[in-house]
Amino acid sequence: MAASAAKAGAAGLRRAASAICLGARRPPCRELSAPARLYHKKVVDHYENPRNVGSLDKTSKNVGTGLVGAPACGDVMKLQIQVDEKGKIVDARFKTFGCGSAIASSSLATEWVKGKTVEEALTIKNTDIAKELCLPPVKLHCSRSS
Repeated sequence: MAASAAKAGAAGLRRAASAICLGARRPPCRELSAPARLYHKKVVDHYENPRNVGSLDKTSKNVGTGLVGAPACGDVMKLQIQVDEKGKIVDARFKTFGCGSAIASSSLATEWVKGKTVEEALTIKNTDIAKELCLPPVKLHCSRSS
């Protein structure tokens, strides 16, 4: 009986956490006294329709792989870029484990780096991505994964 109650409690916590991460107006378990902050439509778009998800051939000579994380919340992102002989990024792919803001930031980052040289791509700051996605200050760390 106790194991069953623990499973039900853990499932409820997962549902509540998912609802909060997805920007629900309220967790499924109770009503909030104040309206919860919703994600901007740009975040929702990149979360629901992420661009460039997946992997490139890591054994290819012109593919580079980076792995970063945000210890504050456990977000982890793998970013891969494919560079042509002129140093231009011709493809980018990502896999992210994290909240909606981290996934949206990763998706946007892959769009922004394509067509740029590596040097140009390195000038993109997480604050640029956060500004474009209209992330609130509390979610700024999510864009550091990108």
